[in-house]
Amino acid sequence: MSLKGHIMGYSDTQAKKQSPFRGGLAGVFWIIVLLQNPSSLQFEVTNLPIYQSGKGYKAISKVLGLPRTTVRAIIYKWRKHGTVENLPRSGRPTKVTPSVQRQLIQEVTKDPTTTSKELQASLASVKVSVHDSTIRKRQGKNGLHGRVPRRKPLLSKKNIKAHLSFARKHLDDPQDFWENTLWTDKTKILLFGRSVSHYVWRKSNTAFQKKNIIKYGGGSVMVWGCFAASGPGRLAVINGTVNSAVYQKILKENVRPSVCDLKLKVYPALMPSDA
Repeated sequence: MSLKGHIMGYSDTQAKKQSPFRGGLAGVFWIIVLLQNPSSLQFEVTNLPIYQSGKGYKAISKVLGLPRTTVRAIIYKWRKHGTVENLPRSGRPTKVTPSVQRQLIQEVTKDPTTTSKELQASLASVKVSVHDSTIRKRQGKNGLHGRVPRRKPLLSKKNIKAHLSFARKHLDDPQDFWENTLWTDKTKILLFGRSVSHYVWRKSNTAFQKKNIIKYGGGSVMVWGCFAASGPGRLAVINGTVNSAVYQKILKENVRPSVCDLKLKVYPALMPSDA
């Protein structure tokens, strides 16, 4: 026997014959009333289709003995979802509230190299406990992904200005000029030590923004080298501190031989790395 038949005192078949409705909002209110007040056995089923008769929330709440807000919520839910049963939920409420999410974005925007563990510790300081994997997933939804940063030499404003000036000056130079230009640079090479993987939080197409680039350095050996369109030139190991005298000596010993080796037609146009 169903709940309706048990409460009203007749079988399921009799309940279907006696009930003046076959579902809809009337049935909804009938079920709600019995569940909220099952001891009210005197309640008449015939009084329940009152919503279908056009009565307002106040009249319905008075008849059913329910708060007006409850009646309104039931009707709204039925109109929107076609049911008053509990709807599927997304699960446990997220700990990453909008304010926490803004904090995460602000921290990685300020310092893209901040790790998820450091973000986790930062949230723990304000009594927000989340797993570091949750932080990574949330950052991914915000369009921020952990990426290996591009490695580029550190360029000062002076370097950038000089490079840009050089490019503009030679913008319209013929192909022959570039084929006979010797490019020189010096760099440090890491021979020993632990290689550490670095990551930065960044969005797509921001790989070469200055804050997302790791500047190379900390190498144990410094070398000078050169190249042209036809191939690489000579390589020189630099011992000790590089000053003007040392650098001029390197150029004197390696530039002219490289020009000859590469068969350049004219004397090279030099642009040292510290220009």
